[in-house]
Amino acid sequence: LNCLAACLYLMTPADQITERMARLEPIAMRLEVKEGKNNCVLINDSYNSDLASLDIALDFLVRRSEKKGLKRTLILSDILETGQSTATLYRRVAQLVWSRGIDKLIGVGAEISSCTARFDDALERYFFPNTEALLASNLLKSLHSEVILIKGSRVFNFDLLSEELELKVHETILEVNLGAMVENLNHYRAMLRHPETKVICMVKASAYGAGSYEIAKTLQEHHVDYLAVAVADEGSELRKAGITSSIIIMDPELTAFKTMFDYKLEPEVYNFHLLDALIKAAEKEGITNFPIHVKLDTGMHRLGFGIDEIPLLIRRLKAQNAVIARSVFSHFVGSDSPQFDSFTRQQIELFEKGSQELQAAFSHKILRHICNTAGIERFPGAQFDMVRLGIGLYGVSPIDNSIIHNVSTLKTTILQIRDVPAEDTVGYSRKGHLERPSRIAAIPIGYADGLNRHLGRGNAYCLVNGKKAPYVGNICMDVCMIDVTDIDCREGDQAIIFGDDLPITVLSDKLDTIPYEVLTSISTRVKRVYYQD
Repeated sequence: LNCLAACLYLMTPADQITERMARLEPIAMRLEVKEGKNNCVLINDSYNSDLASLDIALDFLVRRSEKKGLKRTLILSDILETGQSTATLYRRVAQLVWSRGIDKLIGVGAEISSCTARFDDALERYFFPNTEALLASNLLKSLHSEVILIKGSRVFNFDLLSEELELKVHETILEVNLGAMVENLNHYRAMLRHPETKVICMVKASAYGAGSYEIAKTLQEHHVDYLAVAVADEGSELRKAGITSSIIIMDPELTAFKTMFDYKLEPEVYNFHLLDALIKAAEKEGITNFPIHVKLDTGMHRLGFGIDEIPLLIRRLKAQNAVIARSVFSHFVGSDSPQFDSFTRQQIELFEKGSQELQAAFSHKILRHICNTAGIERFPGAQFDMVRLGIGLYGVSPIDNSIIHNVSTLKTTILQIRDVPAEDTVGYSRKGHLERPSRIAAIPIGYADGLNRHLGRGNAYCLVNGKKAPYVGNICMDVCMIDVTDIDCREGDQAIIFGDDLPITVLSDKLDTIPYEVLTSISTRVKRVYYQD
């Protein structure tokens, strides 16, 4: 907006404004979490600097370092234009640093360097007159197993520090907007008829490709009642990373009972074979009242006890004290579609009958849940005691595939641009046939990163500088080619595979599949970058 205002003031022609605005580099104004070198975690908040934002960023650092066994390090520049005296300002900074348990402070700038005595003697402290002096030292190379908050005024160019400390694995990244995810959570919470209704959030399959720890940590901070993963290993990894929320295992394996006991992971139980084996394992360990979640089959015919099996299930549960039913639930077949509404209502009736029969046999409260994301919205009368929030949490409505608040953006950069004559072909097996002399760009993403091969040969496109760039020829394992003939771009420019302006549903529709598949296909070699608007 400042650029536009300046151009209008200078009476720059409209066509020149349009052309030049498209080439502006975006200025980051958000807190980002990145993987750093030497087992470090980077929290980059080097876009604004004042006491209030420092307090918020330090709080974020503390929450991200809990139970990770990592030191807390703050790299802080002079805080400019506060209107306070230097002594008063850095006395308050020192108090914030002490109260947050910071282990190491790296100060940059003349003012903070003049106030070394303000900081606690037990604090490991280093001071430099400017960013260049810090970069010239060997201090950054010595940082190891630390959560590092980079916080500074723009004039100090702390983006150079982030560049130096960041672990560079791949030029293709998946940006995950944690703030948007929280907005989606609140979007569905607002649909709950009763404020006491509990929420289970699905974080299986690495949180639908977004990365399970950061998603789980954020959900825990926003007080969701349960997290749900597929297998025990997913749950134990979250526990090791410091997640303390209750965790349900949706697909428990017979070989994973010890892991579930050790890490307090609550399994779904769907048949007598699994139930008996779990009881036997718990009794062997001397465990009593281990929580389980009983699944009923009301029409999905995938997993679950039949309604006719409930009397036997009750007898089996009453005959032991190793496990206790924490909840009873079922799974909708087609709650997202009106064509299945009569069947969905039948499922609700069956579930009410079966769950009431189970509850009547026990004195303790057994939580009931059947609503998935679509069910929360379309069948509010069936919200019962809990609901399970899945794809909606990640920004996609299962009802009409509309985007609520986009969470994930997959992007990469142009490696090379070359001119290719019309008579030539592009890519493997000469499948990229050109109809005109073309500018062809290569971008470092392929089917090994999760870009489905069926999107090639012009079946889909990415966005370069806001314009459609069709995929040309076969998509390769690590690279693909795009047509940028009609796009003003250069090497190093970004290409958006999906994101705010290119919904993931465009890709899933082209592939005749669902957004879940596209999201969960993003390879682990694609770096995840987390931020909060």
